[in-house]
Amino acid sequence: MPYYLYQDAYTAEAWAAQVKNPQDRVEAVRPVVERLGGRIVNAWLSFGEYDVVAILEMPDNVSVAAFAIAVAASGAVKAGKTTPLLTPQEWVEAARKAGGLSYQPPR
Repeated sequence: MPYYLYQDAYTAEAWAAQVKNPQDRVEAVRPVVERLGGRIVNAWLSFGEYDVVAILEMPDNVSVAAFAIAVAASGAVKAGKTTPLLTPQEWVEAARKAGGLSYQPPR
């Protein structure tokens, strides 16, 4: 199954709710990911541009997009980012395919 880097930034209201009632949001979200046929490989809270960083293993782009849309629609995040990840083997395969192409840049 494909892997994805998922990042989001909480709204001030979501942070206020967490301060009032601290909870492990990874465990709260795990059933949603599993319902889509995926799994949370690992997740972290971070500081900086994004508050949550997770590696998800999901069946396909549509499933991970559904997850991201559901989170965004909840209103708890002000920004989100999903990045498809390639294994080293997939990258080698892509590089081999690229080597057989003759792309001409614009001139």
